Amino acid sequence: MPDNSSYLVVPSAALWLFILVIVGISSLTLAVVLSRARQARNAKLARMEAGPVRSPLPEFEKNGQSAAAALVQWSPETLRHILAKELPDAQVIVVSNREPYIHNRDGDDIQLVVPASGLVSALEPITRACAGTWIAYGGGSADTLVVDENDRIAVPPENPSYTLRRVWLSEEEQQGYYLGFANEGLWPLCHIAFTRPIFRASDWEAYEAVNRKFADTVVAEARNERPIVLVQDYHFALLPRMIRERLPEAIIITFWHIPWPNSEVFSICPWREKILEGLLGSSIVGFHTQFHCNNFIDSVDRFLESRIEREDSAISYGGQISLVHAYPISIEWEPARQAQLPDVAECRRHVREKFGLADDVRLCVGVERLDYTKGILDRFTALDELLRLHPEWIGKVAFLQIAAPSRGTLPAYQQLHDECLRQAEDLNRRYGRDGYTPVLMVTEHHSQEQVYEIYRAADVCMVTSLHDGMNLVAKEFVAARDDEQGVLLLSMFAGASKELLEALIVNPYDATMMGDALLQALTMSPDEQRQRMQRMREVVRDNNVYRWAGSMLLDAARLRKRVAVDRAVGAAPTSSGNVISLLDRRRVAAL
Repeated sequence: MPDNSSYLVVPSAALWLFILVIVGISSLTLAVVLSRARQARNAKLARMEAGPVRSPLPEFEKNGQSAAAALVQWSPETLRHILAKELPDAQVIVVSNREPYIHNRDGDDIQLVVPASGLVSALEPITRACAGTWIAYGGGSADTLVVDENDRIAVPPENPSYTLRRVWLSEEEQQGYYLGFANEGLWPLCHIAFTRPIFRASDWEAYEAVNRKFADTVVAEARNERPIVLVQDYHFALLPRMIRERLPEAIIITFWHIPWPNSEVFSICPWREKILEGLLGSSIVGFHTQFHCNNFIDSVDRFLESRIEREDSAISYGGQISLVHAYPISIEWEPARQAQLPDVAECRRHVREKFGLADDVRLCVGVERLDYTKGILDRFTALDELLRLHPEWIGKVAFLQIAAPSRGTLPAYQQLHDECLRQAEDLNRRYGRDGYTPVLMVTEHHSQEQVYEIYRAADVCMVTSLHDGMNLVAKEFVAARDDEQGVLLLSMFAGASKELLEALIVNPYDATMMGDALLQALTMSPDEQRQRMQRMREVVRDNNVYRWAGSMLLDAARLRKRVAVDRAVGAAPTSSGNVISLLDRRRVAAL
């Protein structure tokens, strides 16, 4: 038998040579990969040393507004110029549930109250600049005593510049329309705060009736067929369609100040189609963020037979176009009330003296209505987390919660009030000592001057909304700090977090994260506070309330000009005074 061992030597040697070549190539490849990774890491470190990594763009810098808008110094004069040039002779009518000035009886005297409301803070300077008419529910105990025979009064009292037209509601109307459908139904429906919405047929009937009453008032106040009507918030979802039916050439801009839920959540509402139809009576429907715009468009797409052009954020329904745009609301710059206050040092001294705080105690504040969407209990939990894990802060930090009473007859709000008091008492019992109270819970109304004084006295402002449209407290705190100190701790679920990127952004549902962020805020150096505050103040200054209103008025002017062009070329004007040809033009252009 032949010996075959010699034949096996060559194949084995070739095999080992092949393996060695493969290993060599793999090693070379791995070395190249590691070298490139090392170079990339070193380049990244060099960039970090050279300067800070750029943050994401704020919402208002990427929402499609023109670059020129950011270069304009927005002011009352800017608004008046827009009205004079783009909307000559236009009458501006604002409609809201809450009025900017309230008259109450005080014994034999009449007391004037300016509510500390985000909506009022935003709209009052706009209405002054436009010399418009503001229509609102007159709920003050002396409101009827100061109006003329047409239920009007010129305001502000010290320098009348616009007209306040009050609408009177019965106790039954207020109960069903405001407390019932608006605040037990729509409010929890639109806020992810895990409170079940309540819908009653009687509340819906009252809501319809009150919206009709306000529509009658708008028509009565309109000086011609083409006013610009700014409808505010969830109290008036039916109002745009009602106005459109009687003033077909009006420009109607509806701004929804609270979040808009996704279409599945919105489907809970028994009258969902009627609410959408009512809002689509608007020329423009505005929200704070593009996310809420998208949710609204999805709801229309699901429940109404309509034509939607997502690229243009336009909805064609019932023979008219409604544009759906994001307009991040803001505040007046600089706040008029702040000029009446002393410097920061004096504000700190007065607030500490008022609430019995020692000079070495760091002050954290929260300011808002007493509402379950604001995350007040979560702030208490964060303070508990801080003091439990870092007991060295016991006696050195206090939390002042200003919680204006709100909707106190509703069970959910009564329960929240009681729970807040219980939790505050528990924290004070466990961590308090002689001369030191960690939680100061003040459930009283405060004037705007008092609120700004508290902002200026604070070391930290906590805005921990569980869900919010914008939240103007965050912007008011920033505007109040002309000393460029103080730290803003801001919920990721508030619209303001899309703009104020230099705040400490937190998840209010994460107690550990909140406690850590509070510690970071309390230990932040003055230099870092200054850098963060300077940038946030630039954002609030440049994106102030006049830019918010000016953007809407410019869009209104464009709509009106398109209608004029349609008429000039012989196109049949739409019944809405809007631009029905917009989608048709896109379709023809694509042919």
